[in-house]
Amino acid sequence: MPLPMTSRIRNAYDIRVEEGVIAPDPAQANLLVSLERLEADLAKKGLFGRPPEVKGIYIWGPPGRGKSMLMDLFYSSTPEQRKVRAHFHAFMARIHDLVKQWRDGDARRRKAVFGTHKGDDPIPPIAALIASEARLLCFDELQVTDIADAMILGRLFEALFEKRVVLAVTSNRAPEDLYKNGINRQLFLPFIDILRERCEVVETAGARDFRLDRMAGAKVWFAPLDAEARQGFETLWADLKGGEPEEPVALTVLGREVRIERTVGGMARAGFDDLCGTPLGPQDYLAVARRFHTLFLSDVPLLSPANHHEARRLVTLVDALYEAKTRLVVLAAAEPEALYVEGVGAFEFERTVSRFNEMRSADWLEQSREEAL
Repeated sequence: MPLPMTSRIRNAYDIRVEEGVIAPDPAQANLLVSLERLEADLAKKGLFGRPPEVKGIYIWGPPGRGKSMLMDLFYSSTPEQRKVRAHFHAFMARIHDLVKQWRDGDARRRKAVFGTHKGDDPIPPIAALIASEARLLCFDELQVTDIADAMILGRLFEALFEKRVVLAVTSNRAPEDLYKNGINRQLFLPFIDILRERCEVVETAGARDFRLDRMAGAKVWFAPLDAEARQGFETLWADLKGGEPEEPVALTVLGREVRIERTVGGMARAGFDDLCGTPLGPQDYLAVARRFHTLFLSDVPLLSPANHHEARRLVTLVDALYEAKTRLVVLAAAEPEALYVEGVGAFEFERTVSRFNEMRSADWLEQSREEAL
């Protein structure tokens, strides 16, 4: 069946280009064609009212190539009504919660959540529940580092595909590199085979990182806390997110949640009080650093003996971001050297000052996040 003359995803893309929200990129041409194919396949009718099997799409490539932006356009433009758009980590957090509900629930509670299912295996009822909610699952940044995720993915998606669920996913890694060197990785390999079989794999290997293009030459440290600095900070945030919607993200760390209220794909934005004014620790900051490739941190105050606990948390946060090679944009009361000159740990804060200055350099911004993953 030929593709329609003008697809919805192509129209949405062309409008964004005409409005100047995005710049046309030849490296995205193949991906657009594949998304048009998926759009057309989803519109086909199956026999006897059952939806046909549709091959999904697995989009991979370095950060900043527009994967999330194009996925957002596809999700918003596709006429498929039963669809879900989520970050992959959020989806897996829900799956683990459903597994817990199944295992901890009695027959009455299980039936209330999952309907009627026989046996004690949680995968079939969970897959049935997900399939009842959505035919199309759109995920951002599929990355598998957790053995609990690795052990469940193959069986879960095999069950979802049997129910004609279609997967559209972005990742920074090729399917073969997922969960690389992970514990018991041989048990994860069937999931890679399933992805290859049920999804078209498209690489976005363009040389441009559009976020880096926009950050190159731009200030990433805004001070002091006046109207001009705040406007610069806001303008860069708006420019980098490119019109994509913001959404909250909850990271599960040691059985509790760290919530970031404003995120767009792999970018996060939070205030100093949100991340350093609350009792968070190294594992929390590591989770933030691993989840996001860019953090906008606003309203960093002058630090003193009165808030030395917050200063210590800021040091820990910056260490985590530095090790993960996360890009950092800061709105602060002063330049790094003047932030914390007196108080417990002020001498040690000099290392953080050095890291702040390195992380605002062109060399830092250009280095690949992949090196740290």
